[in-house]
Amino acid sequence: MNGETENAREVLFQVKDLHVTYRRPGQKAVEAVRGVSFDLHAGETLGIVGESGSGKSTIAKTLMLLQPSSGGEILFRGTNIASFTSAARRQYRRDVQMVFQDAVGSLNPRMTIRQALEEVRASQPEPGPGAEELLDRVGLSKAVLDQYPRELSGGQCQRASFARALAVNPQVLVADEPVSALDVSVQARILNLMRDLRRELGLAILLIAHDLSVVRNVCDRVCVMHRGLFEDVGPAEDVFDHPRSDYTKNLLAAVPDVRRSLAARKQP
Repeated sequence: MNGETENAREVLFQVKDLHVTYRRPGQKAVEAVRGVSFDLHAGETLGIVGESGSGKSTIAKTLMLLQPSSGGEILFRGTNIASFTSAARRQYRRDVQMVFQDAVGSLNPRMTIRQALEEVRASQPEPGPGAEELLDRVGLSKAVLDQYPRELSGGQCQRASFARALAVNPQVLVADEPVSALDVSVQARILNLMRDLRRELGLAILLIAHDLSVVRNVCDRVCVMHRGLFEDVGPAEDVFDHPRSDYTKNLLAAVPDVRRSLAARKQP
C-alpha cells in the first residue's frame, strides 16, 4: 500500500468467508461467491478482477446491501452490516457509495446534472460541497450543470456519476466496471480521476474490473477471481510478477503488457 500513514492502515471493510447464493423458483441454486475473504483499508485502492460471471459484481452488490449474503460476515469499521439499525444503514449508505458501469443509465434522464447533484445534497443532514465544486473535483466544466445526461458523452456522464457519489462525503467508493463501456482514451482519464480522488480526498476505492490492464496502474492490491473464488490475492506487483495460480498465469499471458507496465511503474 502506498503511504504508510496511520489513516492508511485503518481497516474499513473486513469480509470474512463470504458466500452468496442465487435462488430462483423452479431453478437450481447458484453459488456465485464461494467463501472469499479480504480487507479494504482507508486510502487504498483494491482491485477485484475476473472474467464475466466470476462473482466480482456480486461482491459489490452485497457490500452495497443490494444482494443478501448466504454466509460469512461483512464488517464495516468492526460492525457486522447485517446488524445495522435503520439509522446505521442510512449512515452506511452515505459512507459507502457506488459508481456503476452504465453511467448514462444510472443518472435520472429527467434531471439536469445540477438537479441530480442538488437532490443528493438536499437529502443529507449537513450540506456537502456545492454542485460547481463537485464538478470541479471531477474535472467537468460548470457548463454541463444545466444539461441532461443524454446531452453528455459517456465519459462526462461517468464523471457526473463520481460527482454525485462525492456529494455525500463518502469514505469508500465501490466502482463496478466504471470504464468498460468507454473507449480507451476516456478509460485512461477516468482511471486518472480515480487516482486523483484517492490522493486528494483520502478515499478507499474498491475497483471491480474484468480487464487486468485496467487495474495494473491504479490498484495497491489485487484479488483475481474465478468461479466464485479468489485465485490470487496480494500486492499488485506480487500478483502480476509472481502469480501462483494457472488461471492468473493464463490471464497475464493474454495481456503481456501488464508486466511491462508494472516494471515501468517501479522506475524512479
